[in-house]
Amino acid sequence: MVASTSEDMAVVGTGAGDVDDRAVTFDVVVVGNGVLGLSLAVVLLRRGLRVVVVGDGRRPMAASTAAGAMNGCFGEVTATTTATVHGRAKLELDVAAARMWEDWLAELAEDGGGGAVRCARGTVVLHNAIGMAEIDDTAMTAIRSALEHYEEPYEVVDPVEVVPWLDPQPTARPLGGLFIPGEHGVDAGALLDALSSAVGRLGGLQVPEHAVRVVHGSGEVKGVALADGTVLAGGRVVLAAGVGSQTLLDTLPPDIAAPIPRLISGFGVSVVLSNGPGAAPPDCVVRTPNRSFGCGLHTVPRGPGQVYVGATNTTRPRPGSDPSVRDLAFLLDCAARQLRRDLWFSDITTTRVGNRPMTLDGHPLLGETRLAGLWLMTGTFRDGLHTSPLLATEMADWITGGTPSMPEIGLFRPTRPPIRTMSRQETVRHATVHRLAIGHEWNWSMPVEWPVHLDPMYEAKYRAVAEETHDTITPPPEVLAYIPAFPELAHMLDTYYTATKSDYDT
Repeated sequence: MVASTSEDMAVVGTGAGDVDDRAVTFDVVVVGNGVLGLSLAVVLLRRGLRVVVVGDGRRPMAASTAAGAMNGCFGEVTATTTATVHGRAKLELDVAAARMWEDWLAELAEDGGGGAVRCARGTVVLHNAIGMAEIDDTAMTAIRSALEHYEEPYEVVDPVEVVPWLDPQPTARPLGGLFIPGEHGVDAGALLDALSSAVGRLGGLQVPEHAVRVVHGSGEVKGVALADGTVLAGGRVVLAAGVGSQTLLDTLPPDIAAPIPRLISGFGVSVVLSNGPGAAPPDCVVRTPNRSFGCGLHTVPRGPGQVYVGATNTTRPRPGSDPSVRDLAFLLDCAARQLRRDLWFSDITTTRVGNRPMTLDGHPLLGETRLAGLWLMTGTFRDGLHTSPLLATEMADWITGGTPSMPEIGLFRPTRPPIRTMSRQETVRHATVHRLAIGHEWNWSMPVEWPVHLDPMYEAKYRAVAEETHDTITPPPEVLAYIPAFPELAHMLDTYYTATKSDYDT
């Protein structure tokens, strides 16, 4: 085992998976070396705690490494965001996090001495002819309403005037747009480097290994075991390893793990393209509203002559590691048609794959489990990187005996009955519209009356899937729509619903 720290600390373990009385005991063991796990470690180390972070240094299948890192929240708003208590709570957290980033990056530079992390200034939300009225038109209205509610500056703009780089296919021409000067972008790789450097400079230990088991006894956590049997001992363990946290939850007794909505993958593919000599890349984020079960099409500058383009989203029961032909073809076609036609001739500099941590009920896992001392900080889907300064601060308060200053976090405690924010009818309709939106983004060619027939066919299909899955509970649209492709999701839902039946029946 290799340990990385400014003081080259050693880890003592028995090699048998048990905690030895001689073992070095940490105040907090953080499992996960992505943005969330490292951010939490930085906050805890600043407070003088002994912290170890464990995670494969390559970060295989993580979300952080593939993220476009749009450092904003209002561009994510949809018509459903503010329609429910949980949606409004997530927006409150997102807005509070957005207002922390300038100070967070300044403090991180002091701690880590890293280079520039910010890579884009401002965001243009593009409303183009590709979208569907039920998604894009309502989202643009919801975004403006949220901006005005929070008194966030914005401008109604012609996207091509603000971003001359844009040169979409005429059938994908912009209908309008919003410029949000306070929503930026960061380079996810540079952010991870800065966080890792800060952990080292602050005296934290980083162990580039896989944790394979939660060590526990007498109803409380004792630490985590590595593949070689070494134990990282600590009375407080935080699972912040994204969808990979589920493998550790699976080592726990069913009465602890089963009532927690299972972590699944929002599998996504992104690319970095050479921009070519035609025009300088934009210095801001350019994005569409959320659609096609994902975060919409978006581009973020990546230095001279390069742009990041993302991202697809497919709900899978387990993480994946390789991009599919379908995802790459879809993404590249969308980029060339909707953003800039000569991207069709660009070189693909990098292809990235990430697994966004989703949960079966679509909401994050934040708080302590039924196993005393075992905390979860995951399930954030697309919000993890953006909310990292806030969640790291709030969770550090909670883990060390205080209470979060934002009560919204308490809505997402891990052990819970399924959170339901839509009726079955609303969920089925939402899934149908987003499925049809994929076809429009694919630039499908068919007789004009066919979509009219496809609409009720998809509705009937998803309604049948919902009824087969459970009598009364309907999973979120992005889960429901992928059950036919991944039947294992239905089994996972049944296990979770059975484990929490006494809670949601009362």
